[in-house]
Amino acid sequence: MKRRLPLLLLLLSLVGLFFLLDGHHWLRLEVLREHLGALQAYQQAHPWSSILLACLLYVLVTALSIPGAAALTLLMGALFGLWHGVVIVSVSSTLGATLAFLMTRWLFRDAIQQRFAQQLATVNQGVERDGHWYLMFLRLVPAFPFFLVNWLMALTPIRWWTFLWVSQLSMLPGTFLYVNAGQQFASLDSVKGILSPSIAVALLAIALFPFVAKRMVAYVQSRKVLKGFHKPAQFDANVVVIGAGAAGLVSSMIAATVKATVVLVERDRMGGDCLNTGCVPSKALLASAKAAQRIRDARRFGMDVPAFAVDFPQVMSRVRTAIRTIEPHDSVERFTGMGVECAQGDARIVSPWEVAVGDRVIRTRKIVIASGARPAVPAIAGIDSVDYLTSDTVWSLQELPERLLVIGGGPIGCELAQAFARLGSHVTVVQRGPRLLPREDRDVAGVLQQQMQAEGIVIHTGFTADRIESGCLHGRVGAQSVQVGFTHVLVATGRAANTQGMGLESVGVVLAGNGTIAVNEYMQTRVPTIYACGDVAGPYQFTHMASHQAWYAMVNALFGGWKRFAVDYTLVPRVTYTEPEIASVGLAEEDAEAQQVPVDVTRYDFSGFDRAIAESCTEGFIKVLTAKGTDRVVGVTIAGAHAGELLGQFTLAIKHRIGLNQLLGTLQAYPTWAEAPRLLAGSWKRERAPQRLLSWVGRYHRWLLK
Repeated sequence: MKRRLPLLLLLLSLVGLFFLLDGHHWLRLEVLREHLGALQAYQQAHPWSSILLACLLYVLVTALSIPGAAALTLLMGALFGLWHGVVIVSVSSTLGATLAFLMTRWLFRDAIQQRFAQQLATVNQGVERDGHWYLMFLRLVPAFPFFLVNWLMALTPIRWWTFLWVSQLSMLPGTFLYVNAGQQFASLDSVKGILSPSIAVALLAIALFPFVAKRMVAYVQSRKVLKGFHKPAQFDANVVVIGAGAAGLVSSMIAATVKATVVLVERDRMGGDCLNTGCVPSKALLASAKAAQRIRDARRFGMDVPAFAVDFPQVMSRVRTAIRTIEPHDSVERFTGMGVECAQGDARIVSPWEVAVGDRVIRTRKIVIASGARPAVPAIAGIDSVDYLTSDTVWSLQELPERLLVIGGGPIGCELAQAFARLGSHVTVVQRGPRLLPREDRDVAGVLQQQMQAEGIVIHTGFTADRIESGCLHGRVGAQSVQVGFTHVLVATGRAANTQGMGLESVGVVLAGNGTIAVNEYMQTRVPTIYACGDVAGPYQFTHMASHQAWYAMVNALFGGWKRFAVDYTLVPRVTYTEPEIASVGLAEEDAEAQQVPVDVTRYDFSGFDRAIAESCTEGFIKVLTAKGTDRVVGVTIAGAHAGELLGQFTLAIKHRIGLNQLLGTLQAYPTWAEAPRLLAGSWKRERAPQRLLSWVGRYHRWLLK
């Protein structure tokens, strides 16, 4: 801010000087009218210099946001006539507005964006997408002050060149109106007299034109995409949902709730990945692995447990029991009872309004694709020569792998690696990147890596895989050759969207660069009747995000003709269910550094937390990022026991702007894990205690003892 101070002082001085010299008096309509004759005489005697002076004055007034631009515009019409006046005012007002825009941006945008980053995220997305339309609307509606538009747009991501040309174009109708009125300058009593009700309505109609035009363009584009397809005269359903995973189930439930006719198509099992191969079985396996580890650690709790054995078939039987117990929640029977028609088979989109399932063709007004994703397999020479496992197929194991190689150090790889190691496998993890959990901060990934290595897991980061042959993975870490022997290989290198075999290309649905279906902010594909949500659409492949997107996709599909809702990605919590758990939401510390966002970082270690000490769970910490100089939470990362549950308080705090002072002032039961956020808030408060004031308070107390 220091380097911006000279410009700010200069601008304030110029504005102050203007008012000090009574400049605002000379820009009043009645004063200009009194001197109109003298000004016209000067203009006739010095036509070119009068144009230059008029331009300079207009640019100065608009750049400094000084009142009087409307009166000056009228004066231009009186002095130079309609066409010359329009050119002078149009060019000068655009230059002045752009200068005001640039100065405001340089002085204030970074500070405003950093302080209100969470609140402005949605606004920024809208401006980046449709900023020119918004600016045109604001310019054309007389109710929005000229200078205020300059200031507000300067605080957004809109490009200065876009601001310039849109301002130039959209101010022309108003400029023409005022300059034309200026030809009757001598008879005008006030600027307000120009805006009769009919003219105000006309300007409002012009202002609405960009949005009407945008809808017209969208309509023409949709007609172009739909050209060549025959729209049915009648329909069998309001919407067909393809895929019965988290996104598809929530979509169908919403449609049924609002009494729409919905057909849910699933080719495999209801519940999708989350129930059958993802969240449910993995958490059941992790629970068994955690129990095994607790038995090994029994001596820490004062117990001497004899040697025990893991019954792996029983562990896997328990996993399947967990799936069967939850299955009724996602069953055909439950959803049929809600009013959803469930169809079994492969869905193929044959037109923007038709979905084929076997021999049946369902005519539908809208289609929602929620087909999920599958494990991605890296291109490693020889990988097809081994019967590798994935997060989809690992649940078929009946014998514990003796030596398990895990390719990939992301959340899935780390969770399953630790689980199998605790159940008795010798586990090696190879990770191409420099650390585990690349989306998390370095210190958080370090805590997990240290714990996994302490449990006997071998970890190779910065690993380049060359080939697999004879039960061995050959690769390199830097210049050093590394060979990893195995009996089983688990591939955990991400997930790829399920887009094959549905006929997407034949109807014009396009894919994004990462293989997901390309959708707009309303979860709508290029084909206006087709929407997508969940893992198949990205960008976050979480079950809770799939459910989140499903609401937007279905509501927009059913009611988008009346009102559309843009999906909100401003706050996405995530949890990795290792031990220690890793949970985060909002801005990460490394991201804040990379984006040069000024934040204060407060860390609270569990080593001093009473409940953690009592349970021997002192590994880990909470790290909170607050906006510089405030208690407003902008990001949280937790590594340790119950991290996912503790994250909920902070997610709520960020969403509803609950500061650390309020967390500190909220009483929590002792000793509970829920107390940890409050204790962190206490650490934050102590670090900012007014030491000078406290020293004087100390002197006061010592004086009382005398």
